[in-house]
Amino acid sequence: MSKLAVRHIAFLTPGNYDDADPRAGLEETLALFEHGEALGFDSAWVRQRHLEPGVSSAATFLAAASQRTSRIGLGTAVIQIGYENPFRLAEDLSLVDVLSGGRLNVGLSAGPPPFGKLLGERFFDADPATYDFSHARVARLASNLAGDWLGAADGRISSAAGEHRPRLRPHAPGLRQRLWYGGGSFRSARWAAENGFHLLVGNLNTGEETDDFFVAQSRHIETFRAHWRGEGEPKIAVGRVIVPLDSADAATRQRYRDYAESRHERTLAPQGERRTLFTPDLVGTANEIVERLEADPVLPLVDTLRLELPYNFSIADYRQIIADFAALIAPALGWQAAKPVQRRRAVGE
Repeated sequence: MSKLAVRHIAFLTPGNYDDADPRAGLEETLALFEHGEALGFDSAWVRQRHLEPGVSSAATFLAAASQRTSRIGLGTAVIQIGYENPFRLAEDLSLVDVLSGGRLNVGLSAGPPPFGKLLGERFFDADPATYDFSHARVARLASNLAGDWLGAADGRISSAAGEHRPRLRPHAPGLRQRLWYGGGSFRSARWAAENGFHLLVGNLNTGEETDDFFVAQSRHIETFRAHWRGEGEPKIAVGRVIVPLDSADAATRQRYRDYAESRHERTLAPQGERRTLFTPDLVGTANEIVERLEADPVLPLVDTLRLELPYNFSIADYRQIIADFAALIAPALGWQAAKPVQRRRAVGE
């Protein structure tokens, strides 16, 4: 019997597609969300990616996923706020949450857009040096989601729809409390806690005061818990790249092992000026993976274990990986699958 008691399992997919036929790949990813719900996963998350064949608008994708699922939580990790207008993004996310029946979780990160220099005037309409890409930009998004009325108490706006007291619409009660921050440093973990964002940690973080990945990540989590100022209990989700071999054929098993081996060297020492630390991918049989997860000192500190699917695998690989994880690994860690529910009927059905 495992000493762990994992309460919530999730998977995170990169949303790959063939550049020549993006719709087919996006449909496969939507079907993966449906498959994950049928397997009992508590939530399914998608990466938001720019200038590459992936999901460029997580809100748009999850709006579609909300109509293909009925129970599973829907998440995005992470939206780089430097690409976004905090008010317009808040409108989109609020609309998705309403469509989903309150199932949306939003992961965010601060900083300038990584491809801003390449985009230039295609993106910026002023000197980039005048933009605020700090944590304050993330805080503005959160403030917009709070649902406060805008302007004076007797202020009204008029349009073809009539006269209304203005605020962001549709208002999604509770969404502000389902914001997460991707934190990989003491500074980001503390900011998330003090501003009421739950914490996402993954298979990389900044090596501060140590070269040991697990020591660094545990200290970031301790910092987060010590400074929590949000409503209710803080939530922490940890991501690990987990690739079970059990139901894969021999050729696929070797391909999985080769993938992990190609990424192993980066785990041996801090990488780059920021001293980024990586943890090894977990590739093996279910029993081998359970043993390694039970030895992971971070797992007892978190609420959610999130299976991070590797980039550029096939949809068949993803379906096999999440099925083996849900059937053979998660129950051995103390997790119990959610009971299936009937699909919501659409209006007019």
